[in-house]
Amino acid sequence: MTNSIVLGTGSYAPQRVISNADLEKIVRTNNEWIVSRTGIKERRVAADHEATSDLATAAGREALQFAGVKPDDVDMIIVCTVTGDTPTPSCASFVQAQLGARNAFAFDVGAACAGSLYGLSIADQFIRSGKIKRALVIGAETLSRFVDWTNRETCVLFGDAAGAILLGASEEEGRGVLAASLRTDGSMTGILGIYGGGSRRPPSAEMLEEKAGKIKMRGREVYKVATRLLPEVVGDTLEAAGLTAADVDHVIAHQANKRIIESAMQNLGVPFEKCWINIDRYGNTSSASMPITLDEANRAGKLKKGDVIAMMAIGAGMTWGGAVLRW
Repeated sequence: MTNSIVLGTGSYAPQRVISNADLEKIVRTNNEWIVSRTGIKERRVAADHEATSDLATAAGREALQFAGVKPDDVDMIIVCTVTGDTPTPSCASFVQAQLGARNAFAFDVGAACAGSLYGLSIADQFIRSGKIKRALVIGAETLSRFVDWTNRETCVLFGDAAGAILLGASEEEGRGVLAASLRTDGSMTGILGIYGGGSRRPPSAEMLEEKAGKIKMRGREVYKVATRLLPEVVGDTLEAAGLTAADVDHVIAHQANKRIIESAMQNLGVPFEKCWINIDRYGNTSSASMPITLDEANRAGKLKKGDVIAMMAIGAGMTWGGAVLRW
């Protein structure tokens, strides 16, 4: 039976760093307030010349180099993003061209912060079906272009970055993606999103004046939903894989808020020390968050063959999910 295993990981973060001290000069906030509520100390912001596809390409190239795989040997590219270069063509099309992955078909997935988990599940199914042998899943965002830098509730949260996971077919039983669970509840579309610039509210002078093209969030509601749904979906996914929380060696979580992760880990029954944390350095990078975290843990040598890794993410939609893989 064909399984999909991780062949390589990669990530990219822009050079420009905005610290909490920098934000104190822009909005009424302070380092203690931000750190105590979010765990964030700094975030990265793309240079003026950098688009989402540039970040995605850099991360994708890192993953390919890590695995020793040539671009021509990639069959599929999924770019998970809500901040693509253009409404159309897809961000993935630009990435495919920049990587020189001539044999890969490419498309975008728009599931916000849960995007990479959705992309991972889609790629896993393509590989299991035998349709393809290698899939490059990239989460990439330039959220700084969609942040209202006068709103202290949201501007402190988000950053720009990209992360990539290269999946490949394997006949080795018991390894790779063991189970994945995806969820959506469209009744909660109003608590987090970007509500201007689409077909419902096309770009206009009025839309720009109202900052409708910027991220809006009802933070308390998002927190309550995330802390309830994340441990639930990971528990369901572990059960589907025939495992329990006691079997988990590592947790790769979407880095939205340190307090959310702490609560989810406690409710899941997994020690917090098993979760790789980098939100202090990147902030919330949406779909890029989970693959960046996996890449850091991978390159640090923390992931050993046979380790059980639980993954979880939640984002606008609301969309959320869990995955379990054996390294």
